Amino acid sequence: MGTILRGGKIVTNEKTYNSNIRIDGEKIVAIGSDIEVSGDEIVDVTGSYILPGGIDTHTHFDLDNGATMTADSFATGTKAAIAGGTTTVLDFATQSKGKSLADGLKEWHIKADNKSYSDYGFHMAITDWNDSVRDEMDDMIYEGVSSFKMYMAYKNLKVEDDVIYEALKKSEEIGGIIGFHCENGEVIDELISEARENGHLSPRYHPLTRPAILEAEATSRLMKIAEVAKSKVYVVHLSCKESLEEVKKAESRGVDVVVESCPQYLVLDEERYFEDGFEGAKYVMSPPLRDKSNNEILWKAIADGDIDTIGTDHCSFNFKGQKELGKDDFSKIPNGGPGVEHRIKLLYTYGVCKDKITMNQLVDVVSTNPAKIFGMYPEKGAIEVGSDADITVLDPNIKDVIKAEMQVQNVDYTPYEDFEVDCVISRVYLRGTEVVKDGKVISNSPNGEYVKRRQAKGAK
Repeated sequence: MGTILRGGKIVTNEKTYNSNIRIDGEKIVAIGSDIEVSGDEIVDVTGSYILPGGIDTHTHFDLDNGATMTADSFATGTKAAIAGGTTTVLDFATQSKGKSLADGLKEWHIKADNKSYSDYGFHMAITDWNDSVRDEMDDMIYEGVSSFKMYMAYKNLKVEDDVIYEALKKSEEIGGIIGFHCENGEVIDELISEARENGHLSPRYHPLTRPAILEAEATSRLMKIAEVAKSKVYVVHLSCKESLEEVKKAESRGVDVVVESCPQYLVLDEERYFEDGFEGAKYVMSPPLRDKSNNEILWKAIADGDIDTIGTDHCSFNFKGQKELGKDDFSKIPNGGPGVEHRIKLLYTYGVCKDKITMNQLVDVVSTNPAKIFGMYPEKGAIEVGSDADITVLDPNIKDVIKAEMQVQNVDYTPYEDFEVDCVISRVYLRGTEVVKDGKVISNSPNGEYVKRRQAKGAK
């Protein structure tokens, strides 16, 4: 017995059309008007959009930052993901200093396997480069980890320019792609030290010590290294005009660049850091929120195709007890914020409904492009016969308000508190199984599977 989704409007990255979908087992088996088989369950989704399940390119679940553990484990984080219409997440397995990439991958499999409500894959974060690690990158491809990450900031994580060059050359050779956290970590560390020495300890000094120009400097430097290495490169969580300009200049010179941004840089701005008391700590993330003018610039960049993916950088810490670790010193506030649950609704409400992007562009940046870039297409990121039946039903006829007390995310606040949204995620199917119904998670056990990905591809 199959399932028929009837009466909805199918949205892909290229077209929007009215049709029915038949699911049988884990796959989409038919799309059309006369596809019902005797015994099929009929699900009426008239008036709703049918989207390919979302893919979040950037999450941090079950992460120990050295002082505390994220509020969301893989269990709670992936449950929040499916509640928000995201059926696959790409989290960051991380190599510890002195350890191998295999050690890092094993650790993350232990965290995620048999605990995840969505499907999941891993990027491999490289923090300790040597010849053995270079050789291990081949092994990662074999294990289905076709993407990597390096940091240009944070003393315990960042790598030097020569390592970036070597890693990019190796990545290009094996068909991988490396994402980079672009900030000039050394200068930022000096700015933080100066602020602390001058008694500037409140959250408002977080953005002042991580200015946009230092994100742009690192982005520019990365672009030039990638150009010399003749390698494609991925910029994660781009937040500002200055960095976007560096990317566009590089692309004009022929550099193959893929760009990710996040909802927080589209709908929030740096004024949040100036809220009364310690409230600004809720928005301490890196890069920080920027001047409001950047919101419109980034929306236009999505519309123009200059931004390829929208991840969330979901890295949740409770306001009480965790963010408060830095109540007397902003530099000790755990970096990160929650968002995996609200991404699609925010993009629909503040992008599509405001005529900043189209529905097809929404699908492109939250699903299809991520699937193509990270070796999962067309099994993921597509509504096609033969694709996984990862399907998100978005109902634009019901409005809602985001409230922390109502969210699935296991964290005591949301940066989007009281944001009105012009839709609900009414139903979600993960490989053919209904996991969200009438806007509520109905999956009683984690049935997410590890996605063994192929070599990365460009989206452009």
